[in-house]
Amino acid sequence: MLFLHLFYTFFKIGLFGFGGGYAMLSMIQGEVVTRYGWLTPQEFTDIVAISQMTPGPIGINSATYVGYSTIAEQYGTSMGVLGSCVATFAVVLPSFILMLTISKFFLKYQKHPAVEAVFSGLRPAVVGLLASAALVLMNTENFSSPQEDMYSFIISIIIFLAAFIGTRKYKVNPILMIIVCGIAGLILY
Repeated sequence: MLFLHLFYTFFKIGLFGFGGGYAMLSMIQGEVVTRYGWLTPQEFTDIVAISQMTPGPIGINSATYVGYSTIAEQYGTSMGVLGSCVATFAVVLPSFILMLTISKFFLKYQKHPAVEAVFSGLRPAVVGLLASAALVLMNTENFSSPQEDMYSFIISIIIFLAAFIGTRKYKVNPILMIIVCGIAGLILY
């Protein structure tokens, strides 16, 4: 039963997860942490970190790790692999079906006013989902808090601002920025 529930949850996320993997993160967190309690906020944060470090889209990687963690916790490691396959397949399936369907009609109707209106409506929604994903990751697990550990909180804010300014203003390569911030975290914590 948990496998069907996992499939349904990630199929729904895949179906409505416009804007890519980062936009899906808030939806994934809302379902697996807040709604069903399959993972703790700390476990979800760890999964997001691992998903960012591994090759591939972050939304699919997150689904894979969540599927594994959720099923392995109750049924063991070998069933966890099946759980990761179910979640990954479920999150990819809606996009696959939609792309097959849409590709037949999109080139023919891409300049139609109704199609342009739909895409104009989706743009702000995607921006909102991306902003929501950024806010989801700005939690005490990632930044600590001034009440718990002022030093860790300040260091987290400094690393965040350095990464933001470095990639935005100075166009530092994101891979280099990840490496530099990881080393800074090792040294400063």
